Amino acid sequence: MASVAFRNIEKAYGRVKVIHGIDFSIADGEFVVLVGPSGCGKSTLLRMLAGLEEISGGEILIDGRVVNELESKDRDIAMVFQSYALYPHMTVGENMAFSLKLRSADAKLMAERVANAARILNLDQLLDRYPRELSGGQRQRVAMGRAIVRDPKVFLFDEPLSNLDAKLRVAMRAEIKALHQRLKTTTVYVTHDQIEAMTMADRIVVMHDGIVEQIGTPLELFDKPRNLFVAQFIGSPAMNVLAGVWGRGGDGVFVEAQGAHWPVPAGVAGQTGQQVHYGIRPGDISLASDGQGIAAKVIVVEPTGAETELLLQVGEARLVLVMHGRTSARPDDTVHLRVDTANAHVFDGSTGQRLG
Repeated sequence: MASVAFRNIEKAYGRVKVIHGIDFSIADGEFVVLVGPSGCGKSTLLRMLAGLEEISGGEILIDGRVVNELESKDRDIAMVFQSYALYPHMTVGENMAFSLKLRSADAKLMAERVANAARILNLDQLLDRYPRELSGGQRQRVAMGRAIVRDPKVFLFDEPLSNLDAKLRVAMRAEIKALHQRLKTTTVYVTHDQIEAMTMADRIVVMHDGIVEQIGTPLELFDKPRNLFVAQFIGSPAMNVLAGVWGRGGDGVFVEAQGAHWPVPAGVAGQTGQQVHYGIRPGDISLASDGQGIAAKVIVVEPTGAETELLLQVGEARLVLVMHGRTSARPDDTVHLRVDTANAHVFDGSTGQRLG
């Protein structure tokens, strides 16, 4: 196991700069997820750590050692790719042992490590099969097994679940997390899926346009997003955001948006007339049973069993509400909304930074 550190990392392709001075550290044994939209630079950063991309500026350290000039094979890392990258003419066991074979490892050591990895990943009965005889999930476990047998200091995962169906992705998320808890190897995982990031990470690094927007635990990012980008990227369904202005009246301070007064959390300060964005998560809105609150029109009702999702219209804006249980509300009904004020967010209209 080892720590990893990025020190003012930059990457440019010709005159086009895609990574802009990224600087953060990963502790020994930590599971860190790099998340962000396509093109934000997360895979490029991972490939630089792996030695598959040259570094234009800054330093990468593994276990305190600068690895900028080291070949990928000398960095003591193992990478699991989106495409599995298995050799079709080799059996599962041969695929898993191949990296050790290249190093002329002892046959007994290879057999022990392959058997151990196969036992961890439940591949014992598949060692003599070829990749074409496996399902997508089994192939991904083989790719993970190939990484495990190397006993690296750092595991790197580059969107490993993208090719799997939804149900299998959920199962594989749990397998990868359980694997990390068992091996406790430092892990850097790249995904564009914020649900994967939220459920798997010790800490999440949110990237956007080649910079780091925020680093924190999943719940820190969910509860206290630093800016509007993080607020809308983290959480599913996404946070509801309304453009409005800061107001003050008989009922205290509020944000005026779409013809309604939206309550502001205690401790959040603004100036009357200031342009702001009001954010509230779908789970922090409820239906008022007394007819009091902000009036909204029901557009769509989506029951999912344990929860019901409502698409609502307030003025010209659309909002999503998620409630536990079921509702008698139907499309075109008028309902009234209550907001959990303590969990509301207000963002500056020009900078996008969260106020308070």
